[in-house]
Amino acid sequence: MCNDKNETDSCETKEQIVRLSFYRREHDAALRAFELPEEQARFTALPGEVLELSLNDENRYPVVILAGDTPVGFFVLHRGEATAPFSDNPNAILLRAFSIDQAHQGRGYGKRAVRTAAAFVAEHFPGVEEIVLAVNEQNHMAKRLYEASGFRDTGRQRQGSIGMQYILSLSLKS
Repeated sequence: MCNDKNETDSCETKEQIVRLSFYRREHDAALRAFELPEEQARFTALPGEVLELSLNDENRYPVVILAGDTPVGFFVLHRGEATAPFSDNPNAILLRAFSIDQAHQGRGYGKRAVRTAAAFVAEHFPGVEEIVLAVNEQNHMAKRLYEASGFRDTGRQRQGSIGMQYILSLSLKS
């Protein structure tokens, strides 16, 4: 199991090491080739759909989930005013657009990436006290993944593009 006692950007298991890395151009082709099952595609954007937006916004940080050297997943960390609908904490960061490429699902990469995210954020964003995210009320699998990785339901909800979303939070305070 991976927790905050592991390296700050990786989670080692018997399989491959899962690392988090800020996006680099060398990841582009693999990220743009990502596919998601239909039932997941309605809940999140593909990396290619959000990458340009992220690269043109100084408050968005695209993060690649690597198994070995292979990009298997992606998410965006978003700072600034974007966190306001999700948290009253001015030192929060929003985790959004989380996905694992369909070809790499079912291997625990998502779980390991989420469990590694807190250490990654603490290392690269030292003033951040909380990671927040929104998960659609119909996306039970994702909500279970986040809660099993330490996120808690804040009791807040917001209207998303396809329905109500639960707001989840992970405190980074010691």
